[in-house]
Amino acid sequence: METARALAAHGADVVGAARDLKKARQPISEVSKAAAETGASFELVELDLASLKSVRAAADKLVADGRLFDVIIANAGVMATPLGKTEDGFETQFGTNHLGHFVFANRIAKLIKDGGRLVNLSSSGHRFSNVDLNDPNFETMLYEPFVAYGRSKTANILFAVEFDRRHGDRGVRATAVHPGGIMTELGRYMDPGSLEQMVKQINEQAAAAGKGPFEFKTVPQGAATSVWAAVVAAAAEVAGRYCKNCHVSEVVADDASLGMLDEGVRGYALDSESAEALWKKSEELVGETFA
Repeated sequence: METARALAAHGADVVGAARDLKKARQPISEVSKAAAETGASFELVELDLASLKSVRAAADKLVADGRLFDVIIANAGVMATPLGKTEDGFETQFGTNHLGHFVFANRIAKLIKDGGRLVNLSSSGHRFSNVDLNDPNFETMLYEPFVAYGRSKTANILFAVEFDRRHGDRGVRATAVHPGGIMTELGRYMDPGSLEQMVKQINEQAAAAGKGPFEFKTVPQGAATSVWAAVVAAAAEVAGRYCKNCHVSEVVADDASLGMLDEGVRGYALDSESAEALWKKSEELVGETFA
């Protein structure tokens, strides 16, 4: 909600999405307050990314309304979930983090104004794994929560690359961003011991590299790169790229040894052929074709 609050505080009319509208009413109070102070508007639509029925209903509602958007920011998701399936039978993280956004953004793509943008939230976790289009649902491979998370986050970047290619002729550009490590409900599937161990490993890597310890970002700091990529950075600068800490990340080799605090985006996450292949596989999986 912080991204919505920041945009509304600068006068933007914002339409947010939430899986549970009742649960969302409390956190949206600050967004509504910011909107009221600037004369902007803020409203919510119901959207469960783990259900394509819900995704299509939400998209259809927006299309029927007909309002145009300057920016779509796809920032919902889950992380390191136990092995499970979405309502449509997809592995939970790939189905929620990628396929849900894939269908939603494509169904409302016509509502993005010429010169507008799509911002997909990814993660440095994309470095855990490339996508596997032969076994996206872990039907033959042993399931590992963070491998599945990495696949979904790589997919977020590849989706932005291909969306940017397909819509660039009318000035609509797409990018992917890493918000940073933030204490939110995203880590609710991790037990406290696992999180502590992960931070310990990150700090050991940082110390070995002569760097300072890891620090979680505040929620406003975490929203900063999304807002920057959406409305501050030049479109040509971020188009088809991966951004972190309000700048475009350098491409690093797929086999380069990187600590969690290191910068860089794996080359496989920006590969144009992989992006096109993922698009086609995603269309096949959801049973829908997008121009």
